[in-house]
Amino acid sequence: MTPFLSSRAVKAALIGVAVIGFSTLARADIRDYEFRLVDQTIKAGPDKTIAVRLVNKATGKPVADAVIFASRLDMTPDGMQEMATPLTPISGAEPGTYRFKANVSMAGHWQLSLDAKVQGETGTVENKLVIQADK
Repeated sequence: MTPFLSSRAVKAALIGVAVIGFSTLARADIRDYEFRLVDQTIKAGPDKTIAVRLVNKATGKPVADAVIFASRLDMTPDGMQEMATPLTPISGAEPGTYRFKANVSMAGHWQLSLDAKVQGETGTVENKLVIQADK
């Protein structure tokens, strides 16, 4: 084999390895992430803590350092979407756990709506979770 052909073969092999390597480094799709409630039920009352985990569904691992930019807690599941309460973010106990304080004024089904950005990903994680508040 001539040095010219040998050089071309090496370049082709390196390009092939690079293409295969980059395809395995492709980022996850934003739909691979979801919020999950830590507890499905809470007691109604003032200053209740609601905790969620943001996880990568493909790996099951928690996702830390997401930026939650929209949150809402209301009684949409019980047909009372106007019955909303403010959420106050508080520090999470573990990486990938996000906690909020809220005044859960009555028993029933409350919908927690969250929008977040995952670092290094394009798009927005959007979830609506239903929490049961008991007396």
